[in-house]
Amino acid sequence: MSGLESAEAQVVIVGASVAGSKTAQALRTAGYEGTIILVGADTDLPYDKPPLSKQVLSGAMTETENGLLSRETAAQAGIVLKLGAPAVGVDTAARVVTLADGETVPYTTLVVATGVRARPSPWGQPAGVHLLRTLDDARALRTDLLAGGRLVVIGGGFIGSEVSATASKLGMKVQIVDPVPVPMARILGDETGGVMSALHTRYGVETFFGTGVTDITVDEPNAAATGRPTLSVHLDSGEVLTADTVVVGIGTITNHEWLDGSGILVENGVVCDQFCRAVGNPDVYAVGDIARWLHTRHNALVRTEHWTTAVEQAQCVAHNVTHPDDPREFAPVEYVWSDQYEWKVQITGRTGALTQLTLADDSVPDRIAVLYSEDGTHYSGAMTVNWPKALMACRRAVGTGVTITELGETLTALLKKSSEKTAAAVRL
Repeated sequence: MSGLESAEAQVVIVGASVAGSKTAQALRTAGYEGTIILVGADTDLPYDKPPLSKQVLSGAMTETENGLLSRETAAQAGIVLKLGAPAVGVDTAARVVTLADGETVPYTTLVVATGVRARPSPWGQPAGVHLLRTLDDARALRTDLLAGGRLVVIGGGFIGSEVSATASKLGMKVQIVDPVPVPMARILGDETGGVMSALHTRYGVETFFGTGVTDITVDEPNAAATGRPTLSVHLDSGEVLTADTVVVGIGTITNHEWLDGSGILVENGVVCDQFCRAVGNPDVYAVGDIARWLHTRHNALVRTEHWTTAVEQAQCVAHNVTHPDDPREFAPVEYVWSDQYEWKVQITGRTGALTQLTLADDSVPDRIAVLYSEDGTHYSGAMTVNWPKALMACRRAVGTGVTITELGETLTALLKKSSEKTAAAVRL
């Protein structure tokens, strides 16, 4: 091993979700021979987060299928699990992490992977009002969704949209509220964001966009009659929506409080260099949703809450911990996906710019690609719907300097080739 003898080396990873679990496994793959301790606040074994609003919530995926790391797999890899005892502090001078149960865990290298939590409801959280971030959250919400009735979702971003789509498929009457007129406009621009908004209406979900929530109240008399409270969601338009279940999906907050007083710089995440090392603390790395690192391709500090970023960053950090004399920069191509109704939405690169080029495959319903350019000429990112080949081409093209017109021609050629294959199949 580089730097430390394996008998002395001990990596402590705080946070056992995707980023933390993948870092632990990637360390072994990279040849790390020291002790690996994975600390998690959740009592459940490590599990994946994206399916919680989709497959787990709908019942299409079991909790076991959604697991990331079993006890057997962890034992085989020599990964020590400390679950259900969150970290409450760290002494970087002494290299010690303190857990909520009082245990202290020494480290030679610390990996911060505590991610984010759901932003709490500013209107309180009486029975029937849910957040969705953890497996326990998904369990409780699924119980209420299976009871049927009316659902109001507050927040039209990815989580809110995915929950709305899942609940709609389960047969619930769904209404979705967001103070922004076009909730996805920040990510996709007004025009394409409007297409995403219209998707809800197509599937029978009623939208209240450009409308804020002022309060959530409980109708106690009906609770006694039905066994469930009736909830009233008060809008700033004066309208009141009646619900059996409410989901509040209004963003996230980084889980950084346990780092207070440690000297680790936290500004909208743990501030890191291009190698994902915490600035001023070379023995500390950050990975996943809580990491805010120097992305050299953008020449800016970046923090993203993307599953793919967490997995790729885990591999990079594992390499850099194991090979400190040959570190790798982390400069990924952004990629995120969302399953909504019958749409597989995939986004790569930087989107939301004013300059857009939209292509559609007329031979296949709902197959779309939208290309973006930040400077009006060069391609910067894309959104595709139900079009894997276009997504692959778009993802490969990020950062290559290709123009939006040139990439548009490439996708047009894909469309032509697809049409020719379809025509040949028909002739046969």
